[in-house]
This record gives sequence, structure tokens and C-alpha cells, in this order.
Amino acid sequence: MRGAVGIEIEDKFDVPDDYEVPDLGKLGEVLGPRSYQLVALYYDTPDLRLAARGVTLRRRRGGADPGWHLKLPKAKGVRQEIQLPLTRSTKIIPAELTELVQAYTRGAQLVAVAELDTRRSVRVLSGLVEVADDRVKGTVLGDAPVVEHWREVEAELLENGDRDLLAKVGKRLRKAGAVPAGSGSKLARLLKPSPPARARVGDGTAGDVVIDYLSGQVEALLSQDPRTRRAEEDAVHQMRVACRRLRSALKAFKSIVQDTVRLQDELQWLGTSLGEARDLEVIRARFARHLRNLSPELVVGPIQVRLGDDLGAREQEAYGRIREALSGERYYALLNTLDELVAKPSLGKAAKKPADATLAGVADKNWQRVTKAYETAQAIPDEERREIAMHDVRKAAKRARYTAEALGMGKLAKRAESIQEVLGLHQDGVVAQETLAKEAESARQAGEDTFTYGILVGIERATADQAQADFPKVWAQVQAE
Repeated sequence: MRGAVGIEIEDKFDVPDDYEVPDLGKLGEVLGPRSYQLVALYYDTPDLRLAARGVTLRRRRGGADPGWHLKLPKAKGVRQEIQLPLTRSTKIIPAELTELVQAYTRGAQLVAVAELDTRRSVRVLSGLVEVADDRVKGTVLGDAPVVEHWREVEAELLENGDRDLLAKVGKRLRKAGAVPAGSGSKLARLLKPSPPARARVGDGTAGDVVIDYLSGQVEALLSQDPRTRRAEEDAVHQMRVACRRLRSALKAFKSIVQDTVRLQDELQWLGTSLGEARDLEVIRARFARHLRNLSPELVVGPIQVRLGDDLGAREQEAYGRIREALSGERYYALLNTLDELVAKPSLGKAAKKPADATLAGVADKNWQRVTKAYETAQAIPDEERREIAMHDVRKAAKRARYTAEALGMGKLAKRAESIQEVLGLHQDGVVAQETLAKEAESARQAGEDTFTYGILVGIERATADQAQADFPKVWAQVQAE
């Protein structure tokens, strides 16, 4: 996908009409003020699905960066901004941007919902922080347009900017009478969208803690959707982790949030859809690292092409299948079900019980599953079957870890993570050997030298064997804690 990508970090302040921007000269060299006229048309679904989750999509004229802008929330005061050049039409939104908001629109039409006409006065401090004094005319579009006027000030961190300087600027603005903005964006101030619905069970109850966690993971999944579509670094991994955490929580807390078996199946489907690209991404980077560490004379034949470009091409094909899955009705239905889960969950009797004792029991039960899986595996005399059974120990440890993390039980989460990691090292080594064997066979049939494949298989076998040898020590350590 094309489009310039940047990170927007800014502090916004509400100010009265007679506010005077203070002298910032003591903080650095000030350039400006310079004035602009900015006219932006904002797009959303008729029921404001983008605005409800802090997403803005606009076509803006004027200023230093006219064009189409999509802003996606990353953290408080931090947004990822994707920019495309300005087009003549106000009715045809660039397809690249409409795709990136599909997790929010879910097939609903995008229409113009508001216009912001801003007279902006800009000061730049030491090339690091931009201070914008904005006088805004906002219009809610519709059969009976509603117009509002206000003034606000923004302090934005420029590229390679200084966060400490940004904080000092904010302090100076507040001292002059500015107050932190009541809304995260101009559009939110104008439209006043309702946030996504969330069930309220009761402070301190098990249900409230679990719903809060599920809500956070739903938001995490949604936030990674646009990044995954763009194949950004680590995005598909983080999106798959959100799927796994949700599915694990629904299994672990089934006495609190009920009737989720179908949803768990759909989360497994989504995780599997994401898995192919992620696995190829990981193993390609793994092989590239091995090849870099080998002496040049040990790298023979076109192995770097097979394990690099060829796997990379397969990875891109897998991303194409991901985008197809993320643009279908099955995915939209899953997201709708997740929203409904957070808004109107089917709660069991345990949901109204005190959180501490109830959830501690759940965490303990999940750790016991790890122990039981381990004892079952160790009782199998056949080495090959025992090794397969150890995969169940890893899955149980992962579930125990996610459950403990959801409940803020750091020590228990760390114990489970230790088990998961050492077994994961073994599993990764085994999978890597299988991949290398297949690639070596293809190379052999093409008449290529397979010497280096043998070296890599040896490296991966040593990794897997070492992890297997380390496991008893790790197990004994976590049992003693």
C-alpha cells in the first residue's frame, strides 16, 4: 500500500477567545507566527463508527500538507497518520484508505459528516515543537447543519522532536490560562460521538474485571487491523496475540462469561488465517540470521534466494489471503460479536462475586492444567508420542500465562512464560528442520548444492536438543517458586 506514514504526538488545549499565546523565546528559537486557512471535510459512517473509536478520515485543503489524511489511535495523545495526495473529487475516497478502516465500517457506507474551517497561526520552536493557535468553525453536515465556533491550541512534536521540550511548552501554555482539551480531536468535540458500549457489572466484581480485559483486547485487535493490512512490522503477530488472548480468556473465564464456544471457534479461524504469514515472517528472519552468521565459504548455491526471496514471496501471498479474510462478512460478523460480548455479555453467577478470590481460583486452576499436562506427557513411554504430548504442556502454559496477565498476577505469568518459552524454542527448532528439509529437497531436484542446508539443519537440531535438555531444570525452578 502507498501513502506516507507518520506518528502524531501532540497535546491539545482549550482556550478562551481572548487567550494570548505566551512568549516561548526562553525555551528556544521561535519562528513565526505563520498563518494558514485549512478546510477539511470529514468522512464517517452515518452512525459515526470511526469517531466512536477515535479514528478520523479527512480530505483537507490548505496548509503545509494538503491531502487525504487517516489518523489511527495508538496511545493517549499519539496517533498514526497515513497521508495520500489531494484528489479533485470530494465524493471518491481513495481505496487504500477505505480498506484500512474496514474493521470499523464493516461494510457500511462512508459519507461526509462534518467540515472544519480553521484559521491557524503556527509558531515553530527550535525546529522541534510546533504550536498551532486555531480558530475553528465546525459544521455538522446533514439536513439541518449545525455550526459551532471555538478556539484551541495544539503543541505537536515534530520529527526528531524533544518530548521534554513538548512538556515545557505545555506547562507554559497552561500557565497562561490554557486547559487540557476536553476532547481528543476537533472532530470529537464537534460530533460528540458515543463511545463503544461496555457492560457494567459492579465495581470490584469478577465480571467487571473480565469485561474490562476483554474490552481492552478487542481494542487491541482492532488497532492492529490497519497495520496488518499494510504488512507493518510485528502487526500480524500482535493481531494474532490479541486473538489468542481473547480465546484464552473466554476459555478460562467460562464460569463468568458464558455461551462463547462459537465465538472461540471464530477467533481460532481468524488466528489461523493470520498464522501463515506470521510463521513465514518469523522463519524467514530466522534463516537470514543464521546465514549472516555463517562464514561466506559455508554459504553455497542459491540458498539465500530460496530461504529469502522465495519465502518472502510466499509471505506476501499469505498477506493477500489475510486481506481477503479481513474484508469478508465472516470477519465483520466476528467483530460484531466481539462488540456484543463487551456490551451485553451472557454472565454466569460467578460474575457478581468478588474479583480477588474468584479470579485467583481461576488462575490456580489454569496452572494446575499445566502440571496435569506435564504429568500426562511424562507418563508416556514412547519418546515420539511423549514429545507430541509436550506440545499440550506448552499450550496449557500459554493459557495460564494469558490468564495470569489478565489478572495482573505477574509472578504466576512469569512462571508460565518460562515454560512456554523453553518448549517454544524446541518446537521452533523442530518446525525449522522440517521447512529446511522441504527446501533442500526442492533444491536437490533443481540440481543445486545442498551443503548449506545441512549446516542449517544441524544448527536447528542443536537448538531443539538444547531446549529439550534445559526443560527439566526450568520445570524444577518454576515448581520451586
